[in-house]
Amino acid sequence: MPSDIRSASLSARWLYALKPGSWPKLLVPAVLGQALGASLTGRLDPLALALGLGFTVCDLAFIVWLNDWADRDVDRIKRDMFPDACSPKTIPDDILPARHLLLAGLAAGALALGFGVVAAVLLRVPALGIFAVLNLVVFLAYSLPPIRANYRGGGELLEMLGVGLLLPWWNSLAQCQQLWHSALSLLGGFTVLSLSSAIASGLSDEESDRAGGKRTWVSLLGNAVGRRSTECLAWLGLLIWLGAMAFLPATVPNWSVIAAAILGAYHLSAVHRCSDAAQSGELAQQGIYKLHVHRAIWYPALVLVGGIVWTLFADGTSA
Repeated sequence: MPSDIRSASLSARWLYALKPGSWPKLLVPAVLGQALGASLTGRLDPLALALGLGFTVCDLAFIVWLNDWADRDVDRIKRDMFPDACSPKTIPDDILPARHLLLAGLAAGALALGFGVVAAVLLRVPALGIFAVLNLVVFLAYSLPPIRANYRGGGELLEMLGVGLLLPWWNSLAQCQQLWHSALSLLGGFTVLSLSSAIASGLSDEESDRAGGKRTWVSLLGNAVGRRSTECLAWLGLLIWLGAMAFLPATVPNWSVIAAAILGAYHLSAVHRCSDAAQSGELAQQGIYKLHVHRAIWYPALVLVGGIVWTLFADGTSA
């Protein structure tokens, strides 16, 4: 990455605007949903996997680009408040024009909807089209007028709903064509973990959000409450996973759930160790804190995926 992203090539600037570091926030739940669906059928459908990844990538671009467009005023406030401490912002730093970002985001949303419709037709599951619309509507309500929930205290709950529940559910439905099956009980814990992640993501924006009139969990309740909420919810999510073992099929092995919970607990211990340093205005320390929070969520989820895939291959039914 060049020291001044504004002087980089056009493709590099668009890639920067896609925020690759945030991709696991959607890719992990998508892959988890695919694995949960495959646990019901006993095999991994490559067409469903391809359609799921296509939908997720377009949904990701839709969210990232339109969120930058919707938050351009608050991002400008943050750059003014922390000119040396925060990364360049796509619109305030003139990396890309606001209008281009808006049009690209709308195009990505249209492509995501297209993937949803194509998946509904090819996989013969009409509900995939409905769920694709719901995924997109949740984000529209999150950032854009007239609801703009992320500015009215409801953004974290909508992120929990979209990232923690609807996206993995859509991918599971693509794989198994069933709206409900017992392996989806793991989404209870993952939804709570996604709320933990959403709250943690707001820590570094506390002052700028408050100055810009944006009401989030952290800007309303403060840094300390935000960190404690993040940690308590993460522990609760892991405990719910352990409780879900009573309902899981044999294709979701208990050892993978236990291993995921242990790995999550290991990373949460790192979260606790760096928590006190992640005070208001300490953007670097908050970045470390959020890194450990995300590791406590994403890595265990991938362990669950690995357990399911291992079981399918061990049974010789994945092809």
